[in-house]
Amino acid sequence: MERRKFLKNSSLSAAGLVSAAALTSCNTEPKPINADISTPNPIKPIVVCTWNFFNATNKAWEVLNSGGNALDAVEQGVMVEEADETNETVGKGGRPDRDGNVTLDACIMDKDGNCGSVVCMQNIVHPVSVARKVMEETPHIILAGKGAEKFAYEQGFKKEDLLTESTRKQYEEWLKTSKYETTINIENHDTIGMLAIDENGDIAGACTTSGMAYKVAGRVGDSPIIGAGLFVDNEVGGATATGVGEEVIRTVGSFLIVELMRQGKSPQEACEEGVKRIMKKNEGRKDFQIGFLAINKNGETGGYCVHPGFTYREYSENGHVNREVTSFYE
Repeated sequence: MERRKFLKNSSLSAAGLVSAAALTSCNTEPKPINADISTPNPIKPIVVCTWNFFNATNKAWEVLNSGGNALDAVEQGVMVEEADETNETVGKGGRPDRDGNVTLDACIMDKDGNCGSVVCMQNIVHPVSVARKVMEETPHIILAGKGAEKFAYEQGFKKEDLLTESTRKQYEEWLKTSKYETTINIENHDTIGMLAIDENGDIAGACTTSGMAYKVAGRVGDSPIIGAGLFVDNEVGGATATGVGEEVIRTVGSFLIVELMRQGKSPQEACEEGVKRIMKKNEGRKDFQIGFLAINKNGETGGYCVHPGFTYREYSENGHVNREVTSFYE
């Protein structure tokens, strides 16, 4: 069976199960799908990404502004950060796990619901591009560890040491205490998630990270998990996440936000509800950060976080801006 047909049939089956569950668990008639989510004058093209990654959105906008598609835009946009050795949370120069190995996670998703992901992969600078190869060249969605690395070599990717002199020295210093903590808004648990709409109105997303610094070897967060760190529905919009991934996975955060937008919530309202769901399960906790970012089919955007400090960058014909977002804790 062709990959596209395989994925389409799988998606239809999954959609049927979700729809059935929704109908049996709800006493009120559901809103029509796609209700109130389109306007005569949507903003397109447009790209947004977590945090203030100016160069990433600038690259993605170059692709979009020249008539390129959203999938190419998000891939090329996040690749800028994967190659930036001064960004110590993504790609080359990412901080290692507690065994001293840099392991990378990434995923990508297109307008048709096709997606690919790699987890816990070493020695490859651009995991997002390997994730795209998984999506386009295999019948699978996720490849992990040595298998992902082997596949990357087969696809022509080159082996490269991801640990830089800077991150090596930081790791050696960390070994003196081996204390593990996630400092809020400090680059030890950050990521870049990107969402774009091209001139055709099609949506795509990508997410890439080196994960928590000095994590237990083999740990995987939300970033490469479709539905947690990233989700795109071309009828509705897309969402992505940053922060402590374990908490995002527990609520399937990005999928939740897209479904809330399907029900009629704005991107802002959906992101706020996503964070509140997490905090309801973590009542009284203040020791972690989560940030959600969303865009709907109209090009409207929104973001929300647990603690102040999270921002997202946006680029459209209206300008290139870094937007601060409101937070659960002021």
